[in-house]
Amino acid sequence: MEFSNEKIAISGNKGKGIRSDCFVTLELTNTDGLQIEIQSKVAVFFGDEIKKTVVSVLNYFNIKNAKLLIEDTGAIDCVITARIEAAIKMLIKTDKVYLPEMYAENNYSTTKDRNRFSRLYLPGNSPSLMLNAGIHKPNGIILDLEDAVAADKKFEARFLVRNALRAIDFYGAERMVRINQIPQGLEDLDYIVPNNVNLILVPKCEDAEQIHTLNNRINELKKQFNITNEIWLMPIIESAKGVMNAYQIALSAPNIVSMAIGLEDYTADLGTRRTNEATESFFARSVLVNACRAAGLQPIDSVFSDIADMDALKENVLKSKALGFDGMGCIHPRQIKVIHEYFAPDSVEIDKAKKIVLAFDEATAKGLGVVSLGTKMIDPPVVKRAIKTIDLAINMGKLSKDWRNEA
Repeated sequence: MEFSNEKIAISGNKGKGIRSDCFVTLELTNTDGLQIEIQSKVAVFFGDEIKKTVVSVLNYFNIKNAKLLIEDTGAIDCVITARIEAAIKMLIKTDKVYLPEMYAENNYSTTKDRNRFSRLYLPGNSPSLMLNAGIHKPNGIILDLEDAVAADKKFEARFLVRNALRAIDFYGAERMVRINQIPQGLEDLDYIVPNNVNLILVPKCEDAEQIHTLNNRINELKKQFNITNEIWLMPIIESAKGVMNAYQIALSAPNIVSMAIGLEDYTADLGTRRTNEATESFFARSVLVNACRAAGLQPIDSVFSDIADMDALKENVLKSKALGFDGMGCIHPRQIKVIHEYFAPDSVEIDKAKKIVLAFDEATAKGLGVVSLGTKMIDPPVVKRAIKTIDLAINMGKLSKDWRNEA
């Protein structure tokens, strides 16, 4: 198909190794109606369906005369429609939105205190990584609009992330989106807030005012689209200024459930480099953990970048847990199992928690206002943490629900 050099837009990805995507070239013309060409290895089987989808989108946006080439590498409908809509909106101004049908199982909300051991980062412009991410059972799936997306691809990535939130089954994982840094990230909200995002990661957060600005826009959109589900926030602390303001940020809004530390940007801000020993980030990580605990939030550690070294990952998780973190990010599905196993309570923690809970049960049955274990008095926060450990152990399959009867 021949294209002129005017009024042309491209969207999507193509080339070696690209799967489950398509590359759209769209030219608006003055005559000759719709000229559609589909290049796909599965055109014999699905060509008619792909063309039907294409025509549906073009008609919806009242595109009567155009040349459109789709180079397909196995894209599903919600990807194709996202790519075409992005190309159209590069060429014309319209408030119309072409939304895929919401997958029936995707209309779920999440709680403030749910487990967030693992969160899997996925580039927001790479559909092949999104389609089966849920089968690896991370606690959260992050569709990343920030660092993982090239600057010239951010516009089209918003449409793909929006459609993924609606149409891809993430098997119950918390649906997260990392927006761009404020103020650019405010534009991302139009695409994700109305489409059942559970949690928004706020990168390079340095003060409470950024959270207030973000929540003002979120609340405007929730009112506009009649959204009742809570949308949680996870500020990411990535600079010296952010570290020093961590407690202020933690207290800045009731919908903040956790804070994370981003060590690549933090160490760059310090003018040092990140090491496996992590002495350069000990202060920052300790400050973040203390700020979170004081504010009643979950502290979340940074990602571990060596996806091949599972032994080093295990050691990193154990160090992270010892510092007080409740979870960490991951950049490859193979990291999830190790993160879950070693952030979960171990046998020593479980045995101690069982003794504390049993002592609490006994004190309650006797009407005592004080709980003691042997000669030691047990404060209410210790009991509360023991109960949480028991609940975690049960949820992770490390303890039977009938453990009291088995004790």
